[in-house]
Amino acid sequence: MADKQHLYLVDGSAYIFRAYHRLPPLTDPQGTPVGAVYGYTTMLWKLADDLDKADGPTHLAVILDKGSTSFRNEIYDQYKANRPPPPEDLVPQFPLIRDATRAFSLPCIEEDGLEADDLIASYARVATRRGWDVTIVSSDKDLMQLVGRCAEPDDGVPEGGCIDMLDTMKNQRIGPDEVVEKFGVPPELVGDVLALMGDSVDNVPGIFGIGPKTASKLVVEHGGLAAALDAAPEMKKSKLRDRLIEGREMAELSRVLVQLKEDCELPMPLEDFKLTTVPRDPLAAFLEKHGFTSLLRRLDGGNGSLSRPTNLHPAKPVNKGAEASQGGNRQPLPQMPEIDRSTYECVQTIERLERWIERAFAAGLVAIDTETSALDAMRADLAGISLALGPNDACYIPLAHGGSDMFAERPQQVARETALTMLRPLLESDAVLKVGQNVKYDLNVLARHDIAMAPVDDTMIVSFALDAGRSLDGIGGGHGMDELAQRHLGHTTLTFKDICGSGKKAIPFGEVPLDRATEYAAEDADVTWRLYANLKPRLATEGGSRIYQRVDRPLIPVVAQMERHGIKVDRGQLAKLSEEFAAETGRLEAEIHAIAGAAFTIGSPKQLGDVLFDKMGYKGGRKGKSGQYSTDQAILERLSAQGAEIADKVLEWRQLTKLKSTYTDALQAAIHPDTGRVHTSYSLVGAQTGRLSSTDPNLQNIPIRTEIGRQIREAFVAEDGNVLLAADYSQIELRLAAHMADVPELKQAFANGEDIHARTAAEMFGEVTRDTRASAKTINFAILYGISRWGLAARLKVEADEAQAMIDTYFQRFPGIQRYIMETLETVRERGYSETLFGRKTWFPRIGSKNQTERQGSERAAINAPIQGTSADIIKRAMARMMPALEAAGLGHVRMLLQVHDELVFELPATDVAAASPVIERVMAEAATPAVSLDVPLGIEIGTGASWGQAH
Repeated sequence: MADKQHLYLVDGSAYIFRAYHRLPPLTDPQGTPVGAVYGYTTMLWKLADDLDKADGPTHLAVILDKGSTSFRNEIYDQYKANRPPPPEDLVPQFPLIRDATRAFSLPCIEEDGLEADDLIASYARVATRRGWDVTIVSSDKDLMQLVGRCAEPDDGVPEGGCIDMLDTMKNQRIGPDEVVEKFGVPPELVGDVLALMGDSVDNVPGIFGIGPKTASKLVVEHGGLAAALDAAPEMKKSKLRDRLIEGREMAELSRVLVQLKEDCELPMPLEDFKLTTVPRDPLAAFLEKHGFTSLLRRLDGGNGSLSRPTNLHPAKPVNKGAEASQGGNRQPLPQMPEIDRSTYECVQTIERLERWIERAFAAGLVAIDTETSALDAMRADLAGISLALGPNDACYIPLAHGGSDMFAERPQQVARETALTMLRPLLESDAVLKVGQNVKYDLNVLARHDIAMAPVDDTMIVSFALDAGRSLDGIGGGHGMDELAQRHLGHTTLTFKDICGSGKKAIPFGEVPLDRATEYAAEDADVTWRLYANLKPRLATEGGSRIYQRVDRPLIPVVAQMERHGIKVDRGQLAKLSEEFAAETGRLEAEIHAIAGAAFTIGSPKQLGDVLFDKMGYKGGRKGKSGQYSTDQAILERLSAQGAEIADKVLEWRQLTKLKSTYTDALQAAIHPDTGRVHTSYSLVGAQTGRLSSTDPNLQNIPIRTEIGRQIREAFVAEDGNVLLAADYSQIELRLAAHMADVPELKQAFANGEDIHARTAAEMFGEVTRDTRASAKTINFAILYGISRWGLAARLKVEADEAQAMIDTYFQRFPGIQRYIMETLETVRERGYSETLFGRKTWFPRIGSKNQTERQGSERAAINAPIQGTSADIIKRAMARMMPALEAAGLGHVRMLLQVHDELVFELPATDVAAASPVIERVMAEAATPAVSLDVPLGIEIGTGASWGQAH
């Protein structure tokens, strides 16, 4: 053993949390959680081995935090106030970790009212004065204030000792040079830098808007914190000057908080830290009691390895997801510094990745974003992942960067599979809430790498729950990151175009240099964290929690899974339909040209308008600001009602060309090369009322009741041995209208299972015929959309006065409907938004517009939004409950594939239809309960077949 004494002080708290997050939950034979205990024990053993081989310590002690408060809380009551409580299954392991330390016959030091850092500083001070060298086993930045310090010796001691640090995660010694590299200042000035920049984890306030680089620069330029603060009034006028002046008090407070207390009374004398041979019996008893059999074999000199099986058991899962989600943002800041991309870290080593993972576990909340090669989550390659734990506390983990040329130089990065293996416990842990912006995309990308990320929150959907339809401060009402960052943070984000370029010069994200990729990717995670901190608290105060937690949030993983399932399409059937549509559009084109007396481009609104209103002389043409005639569907339908045959032909031509391009052609191109299926993308924020929307390809606009629509549905097929099952809510919006408007006649008709359109025809026309029922059906739906007399007249092809008479009669027969419309409009005009039965708000900022067209459009939408929105909420609740119900019935293999308005489409073995149908029907029928009790039953129609067309 060396003549000079060498004391090692182990920061035990860091070891505990690292151990907890490195291993899965485990229990010992008594059922006690011991995952962290086992990890801590192996780490302590490894440290002892490594130090012994290096001829390291003569004395060693483990220093722990005894409680969550210290004397600093008396100085500043918000100190560490934002730290989340320790995980539920870690709490009972704290005393066992102390037992483990003592089983090694090592001192375990802790003291009420003091932090481990203060005890470490005090022991280091006394030891170095005795001439001992001291190594602090930690990577804590606060302790770096002590690095490189060499003490003046006590009387009788020839020379004082010096202090360094050992980061066992990196296996790196930390001396003064490493501190300067990290902070830009020597160790004795680290406290000044920390006081200026603050610490979001410990809630040390610092000065708002000053990050680590600015703090370091100020300390270097002025020689210290006090000098920088004193110089502020003489600085050139700037935001920095104002912040230094205004924040002086907070900086001085922060300097006191980060100052280590070095004169603590020592709980145990240094001599008791002397390392001796570890007595076997206490350690063996501890290892045996807790089932650490591989370590016990190692103690006895056997060949047992730490990787060999132990007598531990996988712990029963602890449900922390709900707690995490209810906890919201666990590290809020009253104010946030401006975004500083220079603070972001590019994580290129396993050691740094381990550190970020450890910190994310400790935080309990992490914002996440994936960077990929494409927008299609089912085809995109994963290029990297970014994480954020607080403002400007973000990183990018590149996984697949480098040129497309196989000989191109690859930058240093953690191998993708290695990184994903390391990240999996974090991403799948119930104890850590993952927050994303459109997190469904990230779920699908990660699922393709066998990572089931949960639990999750989504800033995009939180925004939608709060502000659907709202346009704030002149900024659009969308919920994309760029708009939200501008609206809520006043920040303009980097765009993909900024980083990758556009057009022919665009490069894949994987070829972007890592410094630029880090700025872009880490900013996304940073912005997401900030948005969550901004938006999540509003849910409770503005009444959005109910709709977000009960309807939208549970749907995220459900919709993601539906997208991954996809649906099979018959390529041959689609190709055949494309040919037929092409032939039919060709025929229609010839007929249109013949009627017009000349060939022209039918798809050109300008040429069509000129033909209709200038050449053919039809009345009512209106030119817009561009000088072109409008030829939208309403115009063509009006011309058709006037007997213009060409308008009928153009409408038919438009429908066929749209169906061909949107479906029969596009669906063939959309077939995934690996799965052979079509994977649509659902947006949970695509429609203001809360309905899901479908894109790439859009499967929600296929005509429902036309022969062409049926033919397209025939191309959606089941795999061999399976069938498709379509479950459709029957007239759900009319049923909801009967309940919400309190219409006794309609409620009774639904309760009796009557034909509601026939009942309406009888009430309005006194008889039920094919024509009166058809008219009643049109009126039933049109009224709910706030249709005008002119709109109804166009649909029924009657005069406006006759249409108005029908509306008047309808309101006379069903006065509750008229009352509902009037009260809804009055409420929306007063509050600015409508609300569904489940509390979903839809904002109508133009409800009071002086522009008649804008105002009337808003009024029509406001009338329908509570009904259509409630319908959307109900089917979403059904979707979220569906798979648990099927799994409980032993039908977990049934796949839910599509949601199209009021319809759900499933794929299942033909032999399971009889068992699955009643489960599906029950879940859909009871979806509103217990949150809402309806006065009308929800009718469900179920059909099955080899194709969607047959099942529908």
